[in-house]
Amino acid sequence: MRIACLKHVEYEGPAYFPDWATRQGHVIEEFLVPENGLPEAGDHARVIIIGGPMSVWETDRHPWLIEEKRLIAELLSRRTPVLGICLGAQLLAEQLGATVKPGEHKEIGWFDVDATEEARSTWLGDALPARFKSFMWHGDFFELPTSAVPVATSAAHEVQGYLYGFNLGLQFHLEATPAWTRRLLQRDGHELVAGPFIQTEQEIASAPPSHYSTNNRLLDRVMDRWLGLAPAGNAD
Repeated sequence: MRIACLKHVEYEGPAYFPDWATRQGHVIEEFLVPENGLPEAGDHARVIIIGGPMSVWETDRHPWLIEEKRLIAELLSRRTPVLGICLGAQLLAEQLGATVKPGEHKEIGWFDVDATEEARSTWLGDALPARFKSFMWHGDFFELPTSAVPVATSAAHEVQGYLYGFNLGLQFHLEATPAWTRRLLQRDGHELVAGPFIQTEQEIASAPPSHYSTNNRLLDRVMDRWLGLAPAGNAD
């Protein structure tokens, strides 16, 4: 299966996603949107939209966001399944009519995430355990889109993920790897100011390998279910 991955900055790449794709026999084609533009809406069977330091409303600073939002709207119209991570989940939520705005607190580091009971009755099933630690790096949050199913919550914010039909939005980073996290610390470490949900660089850098392996295995489970849905796109 051909899967598009939309990136917003070079240093925040797809992390574990290519490893998963190679093992499963799929092809992920990366698009660095600000420099290389966007794929055609019908070229891929699935689309992954990952994170970035910008906010969904910063279209004056990042005019390419306008075209990306149009693409997401077209993907929704075509019923091509979209997986949004962090900024990607915020962009998807906005196109589903939800409000995206700065949160009261930023979340940066490894924190507990609680999966919802509602998600267990959807195609996601038991892919996520009742509680697990996952990596966060965001200051903006989305409200739950109308008719969406809440997927996860945390102490900092009630809505950490949602399902809308074939589409999934997650604020947290199951795809995180040690190398990916090191790049974020190098480029965005200035955001690590004191806060109730902001860990220190040392705390983040010293996370045990099991944190990453557990999250990557959870992503395996999520992706298996997401790709098992009835094909909706025009590409394979």
